[in-house]
Amino acid sequence: MKASKKQSLKQLGLILVAIIALNIAGNFFFKRFDLTQDKRYTLSQSTLDIIKKVDQPLYIDVFLDGQFPAQFKRLQSETRQMLEEFRAYNSNIIFNFTDPAGDEATADQYMAELIQLGFTPTNIQSNKNGKKSMVPVFPWAIANYGQKSVRVPLLVNNFGNNADENISKSVQLLEFAFADALTKLATKDMKKIAVLKGNGEIGDKYLADFILNLREYYLIGEFNLDSLTNDQNKTMQNLDRFDAAIIAKPTEAFSDSEKYILDQYIMKGGKTLWLMDNVVADLDSLQNKSQSALAYPRELNLNDMFFKYGIRINYNLVEDLLSTPVTAQSPNGEVPIDWLYSPIIKSQENHPINKNVNLVKLEFANQIDTLKNNIKKTVLLRSSPQSKVVGAPIEIGLQQFTDGVVEDEYVKGNQTIGVLLEGNFTSAFKNRIKPFKAEKSTDDGVKSKMIVIADGDIVNYMYANKKPLKNGIDQWTQQVYGNKDFLMNSMNYLLDDSGLINIRGKNVELPLLDGKKVSENYTFTQFLTVGLPILILAIFGLAFTYLRKRAYSK
Repeated sequence: MKASKKQSLKQLGLILVAIIALNIAGNFFFKRFDLTQDKRYTLSQSTLDIIKKVDQPLYIDVFLDGQFPAQFKRLQSETRQMLEEFRAYNSNIIFNFTDPAGDEATADQYMAELIQLGFTPTNIQSNKNGKKSMVPVFPWAIANYGQKSVRVPLLVNNFGNNADENISKSVQLLEFAFADALTKLATKDMKKIAVLKGNGEIGDKYLADFILNLREYYLIGEFNLDSLTNDQNKTMQNLDRFDAAIIAKPTEAFSDSEKYILDQYIMKGGKTLWLMDNVVADLDSLQNKSQSALAYPRELNLNDMFFKYGIRINYNLVEDLLSTPVTAQSPNGEVPIDWLYSPIIKSQENHPINKNVNLVKLEFANQIDTLKNNIKKTVLLRSSPQSKVVGAPIEIGLQQFTDGVVEDEYVKGNQTIGVLLEGNFTSAFKNRIKPFKAEKSTDDGVKSKMIVIADGDIVNYMYANKKPLKNGIDQWTQQVYGNKDFLMNSMNYLLDDSGLINIRGKNVELPLLDGKKVSENYTFTQFLTVGLPILILAIFGLAFTYLRKRAYSK
């Protein structure tokens, strides 16, 4: 008996020593195991690099606590799991879940304050005590780091998706959403972006929201190409200090010297985002007695440059049956009018830039041809199959689509409107006389990237008919368009193609039940999920009782 006791104590001692040794080793060696098929809880290296930058407490409040339907419960649990992964790698990340409606006495005031701060609620159906009602839910979080705060959207609500699909998209973007917030809060070394002026670019008020969002990641500065007309080499050197340049809806032609400065900037690796209109057409021009105007080609003196880089922006307009109406005045107030020159583009999700992006709204877009050269081209924006192009000059009018359209004419679809170009560009001035003698010039560029979108008004997403949208929502389609997300993704990709934007492209497949099969086999499914486990427990209990009685009856 004593020998047996000693042996047991010896085994217990060895187990305790092993546990202590494992705990000590755990302090020096950190490893987490992700057993999911899609590795949804394995953080990307870019995310881990961002997490390491958090060197002081970062507090995250998630307004997604409480009792929810199955879809939101899934989003709640996945959000908690993702934040636990973040905290596992950096204890400075502290999170808390809050229910805005948890305290009935203060719920209304609390929710009103959240709405005022820009946390737009989502209404879901609740069934409490047999009564159905719509309850506001706040699928948001806020991250606080020192004196800075950032809102974190947790729910994707894309056009055409059902609730399960939107939840699945939301889960895919959770890592990106929180990594994006940490980037805004913890990044200290910011890259610089030049916003070009001097060629009649789009007004600041239409560009403002995009620039304000860019300022959370980058340093922004205005840059005029003709600011130093007597020292163009100095202008070239000053532009080279910027990592990227935005050319937003220029309306005045570029001189050869300005083109050469931009061309050499691209040759040296500068990234560019071109938002172009090759046809003069504007809704303001239709505010006349006839409600019509002439749309005609706009000459910007850039065609030869784009041709050399591998694209051609045509002098035409895209008409698309998938479009958003415009507003016209009537004796009864504002009414919507069909307007096929305002296509809304559904993303093909063929690149991290346009993945999980809602409809993109355009206005008087042109069609782009891609040309054969050594540059890689990825089409990012493309009209629907039910679209066509009309050449300019052409007369346009508010009433031209009110009498109906011949749908059989709209079969020239999928017109290219936005393209990503990547590679080693060749100078548009190669084997040509240069406008001026550059101190350091090259005809063959280093590896670079540019995005060309044949619609300058893509950046004008906070306005419709030149009137500001309330909370960014189009009153006729009830959509918050994805223009901002698309443009932000574009700039993030241009400046960091291996970092934040690739986190957005992560695929997570949630295993969802087939609702139709469950409905058709409801009784069997109910037995399988509820009755069978109870039956197994009953059989086990009876067998255990029988064997126990048999053992002690001897």
